[in-house]
Amino acid sequence: MKQFEIEPMFGSDSWDVAGMNIAFTNSTLWMAITTILLVVFVAGGMKRELVPGRWQMAVEFFTGFIDDMLDANIGKEGRKYVPYVFTLFMFILFGNLLGLLPLGLVGVHPFTFTSHFTVTGVFAVISFSIVLIVGFWKHGIKFFTLFVPHGTPLPMIPVIFPIELISFLVRPFSLALRLFVAMMAGHVLLKVLASFVIDSTNAGAGFGVLVGIPSFTLMIGISALEILVAGIQAYVFALLTSLYINDAEHLH
Repeated sequence: MKQFEIEPMFGSDSWDVAGMNIAFTNSTLWMAITTILLVVFVAGGMKRELVPGRWQMAVEFFTGFIDDMLDANIGKEGRKYVPYVFTLFMFILFGNLLGLLPLGLVGVHPFTFTSHFTVTGVFAVISFSIVLIVGFWKHGIKFFTLFVPHGTPLPMIPVIFPIELISFLVRPFSLALRLFVAMMAGHVLLKVLASFVIDSTNAGAGFGVLVGIPSFTLMIGISALEILVAGIQAYVFALLTSLYINDAEHLH
């Protein structure tokens, strides 16, 4: 589990403010790298050339993808959420993919910050906060009707309301947990298989052939699957965020 340890960097382990440690950690470093890459990616695609190049087409593709998703799930009101959902989707996607780069070959160990519940939890809390702010700003006290499905018999409201409310309050937890578990599980599995390859090879040629080669082959397949999972999890997080915002907009 060492790959998930958060460690202070650049001698910042003693940085304290009001009794709180504010060390610059490996997690912070890779979030900063992700932010820089995302800014460069978007800036490079905003040239607005008459004949767009591949870079511009890539940015326009992802922007259009998020815009279409919000339009399908929220409607015309979803346009104003494109910047937030686009940033959320791309930041998670870049973070997931950076953590899969085989940079250990050159002595650099990437850190997958989305494999920490504290990070994915912050993403979920921000999205959930937007839902609450939009819901109460637009509908006021009527927002609570979200927890009473249309057509619910009056005697059933005292039963249905708390169930719907609890289900609503669990959303940020499940949103954060899904991404955290998916990324952490994949990295643990790759680490376990890598240990099989190393240990079997050290044990002798026979073990290397019987255990090492199959494990290494499986690692290649799982690495390809992890790339797919990295994209799917970013999409799922953005999709569920758009669905939750839709509830705040339309009280469905």
